[in-house]
Amino acid sequence: MKVTLSALDTYETSFTPLVVIELAQDVKEETKEWLKSRIIAKKKDGGAQLLFRPLLNKQEKETLGNENLYLVGASRTRLLLGAEAVGLVRECMDGTMRAFTYGTRLSFRGFHDDNDDFLTMAECQFIVKHELENLRARDEKMIPGYPQAKLYPGKSLLRRLLTSGIVLQVFPLHDNEALKKLEDTWYTRFSLHYQPVDHIRGYFGETIALYFGFLEFFTFALIPMAVIGLPYYLFVWEDYDKYVIFASFNLIWSTVILEVWKRGCADMTYRWGTLVMKRQFEEPRPGFHGVLGVNPVTGREEPLYPSYKRQLRIYLVSLPFVCLCLYFSLYVMMIYFDMEDWALHVHEESGTEWTSVLLYVPSIIYAIVIEIMNRLYRYAAEFLTAWENHRLESAYQNHLVLKVLVFNFLNCFASLFYIAFVLKDMKLLGQSLATLLITSQVINQILESLLPYWLQKKHSVKVKRKVQALKVDVDATLYEQVILEKEMGTYLGTFDDYLELFLQFGYVSLFSCVYPLAAAFAVLNNFTEVSSDALKMCRVFKRPFSEPSASIGVWQLAFETMSVISVVTNCALIGMSPQVNAIFPESKTDLVLIVVAVEHALLALKFILAFAIPDKPRHVQMKLARLEFESLEALKQQDRERTKHRVLFFDSNVL
Repeated sequence: MKVTLSALDTYETSFTPLVVIELAQDVKEETKEWLKSRIIAKKKDGGAQLLFRPLLNKQEKETLGNENLYLVGASRTRLLLGAEAVGLVRECMDGTMRAFTYGTRLSFRGFHDDNDDFLTMAECQFIVKHELENLRARDEKMIPGYPQAKLYPGKSLLRRLLTSGIVLQVFPLHDNEALKKLEDTWYTRFSLHYQPVDHIRGYFGETIALYFGFLEFFTFALIPMAVIGLPYYLFVWEDYDKYVIFASFNLIWSTVILEVWKRGCADMTYRWGTLVMKRQFEEPRPGFHGVLGVNPVTGREEPLYPSYKRQLRIYLVSLPFVCLCLYFSLYVMMIYFDMEDWALHVHEESGTEWTSVLLYVPSIIYAIVIEIMNRLYRYAAEFLTAWENHRLESAYQNHLVLKVLVFNFLNCFASLFYIAFVLKDMKLLGQSLATLLITSQVINQILESLLPYWLQKKHSVKVKRKVQALKVDVDATLYEQVILEKEMGTYLGTFDDYLELFLQFGYVSLFSCVYPLAAAFAVLNNFTEVSSDALKMCRVFKRPFSEPSASIGVWQLAFETMSVISVVTNCALIGMSPQVNAIFPESKTDLVLIVVAVEHALLALKFILAFAIPDKPRHVQMKLARLEFESLEALKQQDRERTKHRVLFFDSNVL
């Protein structure tokens, strides 16, 4: 018998809580009752048909304070039907990956009627989030109790509640038992082993698993560069024979690792099902606003905003602001070089040990200033991109990434380009590169992991003391967990993590031939980065909602662009070497032409390598082709069935 949503029970009082909703302290009772009714109402009545209850009952609230915290869950059947609605992909008995359907559930590997582990907790929370976000206004003109919070048909209720300040936050709960098992295999025991990427994916979802997979791959890919770079460091940098060979290896390395990563990524995401997961129609992002109208594609009422207004904001405000920030970054860079000249002058006059240490001070100060400027600019870029009013989250992210990457690239690498190609001081270039790389790594480790972890530990102690002092009959374990997690910081996504790796890739691929230890320091940093990022995900931040991903997205293009720039940079550095210059002692024009020709040839080789190495392994290509063929055959069969029914209907009417 086909199970429908209307048959599900939405009034269970005992269920496994998956998601927590925190309301503002002064929310009116009619608003709470309305929200509860919409969450538990049947789908046919416009509800989410989920399970819902307060964390504390009335008596407990009087004792502990008015905590407006509510737990949301779902029955097993509801979650399975939700998995079908969001298009989750699972492996079938025949080894193929197909979109899960409830009607054919027994044909999927690992499914049993008494098996509650078919869906991971992260997937269950993703389904609940999807259902909450798809709660839409029907006949309501406003949120009950809040006349100023206007609604219109089709408006997402959760997004309106969040923007109105009625709902403070919505977050998924940790599974403490599963989290402990993950920690034991991930970072609590120091040993050189591969990360449990599949377990990370099962707990945090594909987006975060792909980041840690890429971090691990990039770290191991740096090892050959580090091993080759160590003996090079034993020789002075002016030994250009070795320098040219190192730069040439750098060019091939930066191309091959990115192509190999794409193959490994495709293999992983096919196994997880996200590579063949159909992309759903994107809804407007929460901050998008405009005049209410009808979307010509969906037919739904939603805000409409003219494209020309957005373009005017981008080109007349955002672009000039970014250019102004770039100019300011260059101005700060020139101040840094003035400080370098001053430190060198002092050292030349006195020549003591203290003044030799002083030579590194300008670089350290400049590295700290760069980190501060990058973080301040990030806030400005987020504000500007939000103000541009992009309809889709993907468009917002692309514009934000572009703004941040352009500024960070210039801010972090402009001084190195100036030293290399204007001052032509390779000793200073190596010193500056080492200082920028090491200082940025130390600052990031402190600000991103150590400081938040220390603050979180202090808060955890306070919460535990408060719970131990309770004299009421309450589920202290669950209460403590919810209270502790609601005060944790919110993980804002993998943007900053990928940005850190992007800048690190730039330091290694652009100028590491001048400072061969760059790759070695990057490897050491990344080994600790794995543990610190894992600690951050497990113990510092709230558990993020799982998000299906098939790749690292726009960051793949960013890394590939950096590898192209590295070809040009390394060819220019090779062309500046005394040995190459000695071949053309009289005609510098011939030297420039030869360097440009070699650079074009290497770029051509790079693109040939990128084309020759398939993005997907052969076995994945074959399985995807088989799925496409079977889908076409299924469509043909449906067409034949419809045609047959139409003929039978016509014949019956004629008779």
